[in-house]
Amino acid sequence: MDKTLVLAVRRDRDLRIILLEMSEQDFYYTITQSSTAEFKDRGSKFIAYAFPIETADDFKTQLQLLKKEHPKAVHHCFAYRIGTDGNNFRSSDDGEPSGTAGKPILGQIDSKELTNVAVVVVRYWGGTLLGVPGLINAYKTTAALVFQVTPIIQKQVELKYTIEFDYTQMNDVMMILKQFNCTIITQEMQLFCMIKTGIPKNRLEESLYRLKELQNVTVKKIV
Repeated sequence: MDKTLVLAVRRDRDLRIILLEMSEQDFYYTITQSSTAEFKDRGSKFIAYAFPIETADDFKTQLQLLKKEHPKAVHHCFAYRIGTDGNNFRSSDDGEPSGTAGKPILGQIDSKELTNVAVVVVRYWGGTLLGVPGLINAYKTTAALVFQVTPIIQKQVELKYTIEFDYTQMNDVMMILKQFNCTIITQEMQLFCMIKTGIPKNRLEESLYRLKELQNVTVKKIV
């Protein structure tokens, strides 16, 4: 094959890969409801709880509730991932041998390419040591089982903004938010109104242009 043609094919392939990656960054996968699953091995019982979260504080609240629900469990191991930049995650073995619980759980979250998701696996001791390979398999399997019964959805990546406007502009602002499929997070409707909204990343330029065209409307990005 001609070298120029080979280079052109490679450039075309690389461009398609880049465009695909850019497109994928406009969306992410997550869950919107809680689920549970159970796994047993040589007397030990492992119960997995998967639930959606937005912040680390959301997770801490759920973890405390599970600890109250299972006060006699010997371990409450967990992992979570938050956000779309890949930097906000945590895992814990909660007293199990290092690397036998939290990492296998996080591995199942990542194998599904999920974010804004947490999994807690509660263990009740069964009287028999499972060993490192057995523990890794147990926590991995339990986390995998809970995702088999948890609906996974695709959501748009949204950037958060506040919109401040006079009440007379209400219909115009709401029409734009609806047109671009924006999420209304909070709203204060008085003579002078404020809406906190999530604007889809792939519609950001268009929606901001339309909003800023309106008179007496202030749009600010939430950092």
